[in-house]
Amino acid sequence: MDSVTVRVPAKVNLQLAVGPLRDDGYHDLVNIFHAVSIYDHVTATAAGSFSTEVIGDRSEEVPLGDDNLAIRAARALAERAGRPLAARLTIRKSIPVAGGMAGGSADAAGALVACNELWKLGLSSAELLEIAAGIGSDVPFALFGGTAVGTGRGEKLTGVTTGGRFHWVFALAEGGLSTPAVYGRCDRLRESRGERVGPPRESTALMAAVRDGDADALGAELTNDLQEAAVDLRPSLAATLDAGRERGALGAIVSGSGPTCAFLVASESGADDLRSALTGSAVCRAAVTAHGPVRGALGYEPDAVASGRR
Repeated sequence: MDSVTVRVPAKVNLQLAVGPLRDDGYHDLVNIFHAVSIYDHVTATAAGSFSTEVIGDRSEEVPLGDDNLAIRAARALAERAGRPLAARLTIRKSIPVAGGMAGGSADAAGALVACNELWKLGLSSAELLEIAAGIGSDVPFALFGGTAVGTGRGEKLTGVTTGGRFHWVFALAEGGLSTPAVYGRCDRLRESRGERVGPPRESTALMAAVRDGDADALGAELTNDLQEAAVDLRPSLAATLDAGRERGALGAIVSGSGPTCAFLVASESGADDLRSALTGSAVCRAAVTAHGPVRGALGYEPDAVASGRR
């Protein structure tokens, strides 16, 4: 096999509870991840050295060198194998770049699974999870998908049984937001108010809604401690959130560190209607529909193709 392709999903945070800043520069989190049907495709091709090609919307904004999480993941896997391995990674992007939907982390997870298959290493899910945790806080979830509670930095996962399919609309913004900048603004806003921040806690009402598959209840419980900071850095997001609510969304939230806004709706047809309404407005550059939960990189059967037959 000279080439292996893996599909990897985006995520939305149903709850993102952010604790105080730790000495190591991270925050303790309670992060309820939910994988949705917006996908990147990562292809690993046999090569004599590492390289990256990125194709798709705003692909020019994705770093191609060692700052690319997919390359870092592939290198870490080769180091774990203890062999002189390399690959060319081609990333076909549909997940928004710097959009708060963990596109870079998804690509890293895809690279781990694709290279593990390409190089015939046979590493277990547990071994890939260990490597993923060293690459980034969201990478382990991208391996497994579904719905899960992430604690620590978000890398310690506990799967959650979901009682049904949820339907979403995502409003895509012009440009991205820096995750470190959003966390930094969150810390400064809290400090300016003299706010005492305790350990983050899981929402029992939100978890019950997820397990019951109750979209109405879930919409009312969506929370993101980074939302205030993201809106402070990008004030136009307030109008985007309001537009979705006014057009019938059950819940509206900034996804992760933003600037993508997520709207939970009651049905697939409702998602199509809201997407059309937002697309025709001036509050976002585009809108897309999706559903969740969906499988992560490990749950997708890799597409292995011999050279010259793609």
